[in-house]
Amino acid sequence: MTEMPYSIGEGPATRVSLSLPEGTAEAIRQRVGKREFSAFITAAVERELRGQILDEYLADYERRKGPVSAAEQDRARQVFDEVFAEEGEWPVAS
Repeated sequence: MTEMPYSIGEGPATRVSLSLPEGTAEAIRQRVGKREFSAFITAAVERELRGQILDEYLADYERRKGPVSAAEQDRARQVFDEVFAEEGEWPVAS
């Protein structure tokens, strides 16, 4: 795996091609307007990445220590969001 020069949420904006169903695109436009479309997609993608990274950490923990209850998973998600919101940094997926 090559190291990224920027962490998630950092670096200059770059153009990418994105295909969405027209109904989804129109729902986004109606919700946030044309000017905020990219920001909306960026936020959604970053939330998804954060969730996937936490899922990887939890799966690794369960492999090493055993099952994590639903309540413990919810608490881990809450702590994860609080810590990285305060620090403004993203963890690296292993």
